[in-house]
Amino acid sequence: MKYTKDSLVGEVLDNDESLARYFLEMGMHCLGCPSSRGETIEQACEVHGADCARLLEQLNGTAL
Repeated sequence: MKYTKDSLVGEVLDNDESLARYFLEMGMHCLGCPSSRGETIEQACEVHGADCARLLEQLNGTAL
C-alpha cells in the first residue's frame, strides 16, 4: 500500500502496526485516540510540526 498525505493515520496503523514508530518519533503519542486515528497524515504533521514529505518517505519505505 502506498501512503499519501491524505491517508488516515488509522488506516496506516491498521495496515501495519510497526509503522507506529514513525508517528511516535515525530511526537504523536496519542495513537490510540479516536480523533488522531481519523486525522490525515498531513493534518497530523501540521499539528505536530513534522515534515510530511519525510514521514511519507518513512512510511512508504523510501527513506534513505
